[in-house]
Amino acid sequence: MSSADAAPVAGADAPASLTWAQEARATFRLAWPLIVAQLAQNLLFTTDVVLMGWLGPKYLAAGTLANAFVMPFMLTGISIVGAVAPLVAQARGGRRIKDVRRVVRQGIWAAILISTILQPILLNIGFFYGLLGQDPEITGLASSYVMFGSWMLYPALAAMAVRSMLAAYGDTRSILVITVAGVIVNAFAAYALMFGHFGLPRLELKGAAIATGGVNLFMFLAMLGYALRHRRFKRFNLLVRFWRPDWEKFRAIFRIGIPIGLTVAAEVGLFSCAALLMGRLGTNEVAAHAVALQLASTAFMVPLGLGLAATVRVGIAYGRDDLEGVRKAGWTGIAMGTGFMAFTAILFLAIPQTLVGIFLNPADPGNATALGLAATFLAIAGIFQLADGAQVVAAHALRGLSDTKVPMLLALLGYWAVGLPIAYALGFWLDWRGTGIWLGLAAGLAFVAVVLVARFALREGLGRIARFRR
Repeated sequence: MSSADAAPVAGADAPASLTWAQEARATFRLAWPLIVAQLAQNLLFTTDVVLMGWLGPKYLAAGTLANAFVMPFMLTGISIVGAVAPLVAQARGGRRIKDVRRVVRQGIWAAILISTILQPILLNIGFFYGLLGQDPEITGLASSYVMFGSWMLYPALAAMAVRSMLAAYGDTRSILVITVAGVIVNAFAAYALMFGHFGLPRLELKGAAIATGGVNLFMFLAMLGYALRHRRFKRFNLLVRFWRPDWEKFRAIFRIGIPIGLTVAAEVGLFSCAALLMGRLGTNEVAAHAVALQLASTAFMVPLGLGLAATVRVGIAYGRDDLEGVRKAGWTGIAMGTGFMAFTAILFLAIPQTLVGIFLNPADPGNATALGLAATFLAIAGIFQLADGAQVVAAHALRGLSDTKVPMLLALLGYWAVGLPIAYALGFWLDWRGTGIWLGLAAGLAFVAVVLVARFALREGLGRIARFRR
C-alpha cells in the first residue's frame, strides 16, 4: 500500500473516535466542494431556463417539457452509475484498493450500456407527448431539443463513474473546478447558439441542446484526464485493458444502483408528471412551474451535496466496521441538510416575487399571469423544504450501507401512491389547479422524509448493518 492510500484525507479517513463537532467539520470539508459543484451543475440548467425565458414563454414551456421527459431517464442512469461511490468508499474503508479500479471501470461500462438503451426512448418524445395530448407546437419545439441533445447521456453518465471515485477519495475540489468551468463554457455557448451571436447561426432550443451536450463531454474528458494523470489516481490505470469484463463488479453496480436509480426516478418522475399536469392547464402554468421548480431545485443542491458526503462518510465507516462512525456520519448529514433547508424555506416564503422576477421580466405585461402563479408555487415550495432536505440526506446515508431496495419501495409508495394522487385530486377534482398540484408534491416529499429518516434511525434493529457487513 502506498503512502497515498495510508494517509488521511480531509473529510474521509478521519479516526473512528470523532466527536460530533469533529464529524460536522469533517462532513463539511468533504461536502462544501460537492455542494458548490452541485449548484454549478444545476446552474447549467438554470442558465438554459433563463435563456429560454428570454426567447419567450412558449420556448420556456417547450424546454420545460423536454427536460421533464429527458431528466427522469438521465438522472436514473446517473444514479445507477452513482453506485460506484458507496462501493469505492466501502473498498477504501476496508483497504481493498484493487476493487477501486474494478468498480470504476465497470461503472463506465454501465454508463455506455444504459445510455445506449435509452436513446430510442428519448428520440420518440414526440410520439409519447402526442399520446398525452400535449400542445403540438410546444411538443415540436421540445422534440427539436431532444433530437439534438440526447447524446449527452453518454458523457454525463460516464462522468459520474469517475466523479464518484474522486469524491470517495475526498478529492472534491477537482470536481468543483471542472464543474464551474463547465458552467462558464455552457453560458457562452448556449447564449451564442440560441441567439445567433458571435457569427453563429440562431438555433434557439437546438442551440441549448448542443451546448449542454458539448459541456457534458468537456466535463467527462476533464475528469477522466485528471484521474489518469494525477499521481494519486493514475496508479489505478483506469483504461488499461478497459475492454476486459469484470462481471462481479458489473453486477454489483446494478444490484445496488438500480434501486437507487428507481428511487431517483420516482421523485423526478413525480415532478415530471406535475409538469405534464401543468401542461393540461396552460402555457402560463407550465412556465410558472418551471421557474418555481428551478428555484427549489437550486436550494435542493445543498442537501444533495451533503447527502453525497454522507454516502462517503457512512460508507467508509461501514467498510471499517465502525458502527459509531456510521451513526454520527448519518445524523450529522441529516441535521446539516435539514438546517439549511429551514433557511431556504424562510427565504421562499418571504420574497417569492423577487425570486421569480429573476426568470421572467416583471416589466413585460405578458408575463404577469406566469409571475403570479410562480410566486404562489414558490411559497408552497417553501413549506416542503424541510422534508426535501431530510429525505435526500437520509436516502444517501442508507446508500452508504448499501441499503437501497427498501428505500426504493418506500419512495415509490410516497411519490406515486401519496404525492401524485393528492396532486391530481387537488388540482383537478377540487379545481385548485397548479396550487393543488404543488400541494400534492409537498405531501409526497413529507411522507418519504418521515419513513427514510425512521429507517436510518432503526438501521441496526432492522438488521441493515448485520446483513451487509462483510
